[in-house]
Amino acid sequence: CLDRWIRSWHLFVCGRYNLITDVEALIDYFEIDHVLFDLAGLGRRYNIAPGQSVPVIRNTGQGNELMLARWGLVPHWSREPRTKYSTINARAETVAEKPSYRDAFKHKRCLIPANGFYEWRRDGDNKTPHHIHAPGNSLLAFAGLWDHWDRQGEGFDSCSIIVTAASRIMQPIHERMPAILNPAQYSSWLNTAHYKRVQLESMLNPYAGRLEIDRISRRVNSPKNDGPECIEPESG
Repeated sequence: CLDRWIRSWHLFVCGRYNLITDVEALIDYFEIDHVLFDLAGLGRRYNIAPGQSVPVIRNTGQGNELMLARWGLVPHWSREPRTKYSTINARAETVAEKPSYRDAFKHKRCLIPANGFYEWRRDGDNKTPHHIHAPGNSLLAFAGLWDHWDRQGEGFDSCSIIVTAASRIMQPIHERMPAILNPAQYSSWLNTAHYKRVQLESMLNPYAGRLEIDRISRRVNSPKNDGPECIEPESG
């Protein structure tokens, strides 16, 4: 399943991102109360790909929890532990109604922490990778959904990144981008005890904050490359 996603990465809006902030800073920034996995395995990740386990933040009424989820949401009602189509991205315009996401949109919203994401601009037959990030590679939070799939005691958590229309600075690169939330929206987004569809959908607008875009090398095309060279700007 992972191999299939990787072979077709260029079809997705947000098919790669990075998380390079130190664990302590991540926990402090998102006011994490509980960590549900061994932090020893959470290092800096420069090239996160679909199908991999990624850290996400949820709140089930016991404070903010940091958990791991497989990138590519599998609804709890699915008969199989995979889907026939990609669920790494959920479109903001249909997320409240599409069967794969509507239950999670009501009850299982999450934040997906990142320092930046990658997008490929089409130049004729070529696709040029770009790194989109906040100034100083500071932390961002993508609006996300999670779900838990379980059959006969064998289960796992999975997640999807919600994508929306591109902001002005992103439009020359791609027409879509991840829905990035502002810190003032984090609590409302994570509060799944209350469902206010209009309010939630209003958070999924193109990001109004400052972003920077760097053209980078094609090393990022392969998930086998997962080091600082993935975000090094190229001249020209």
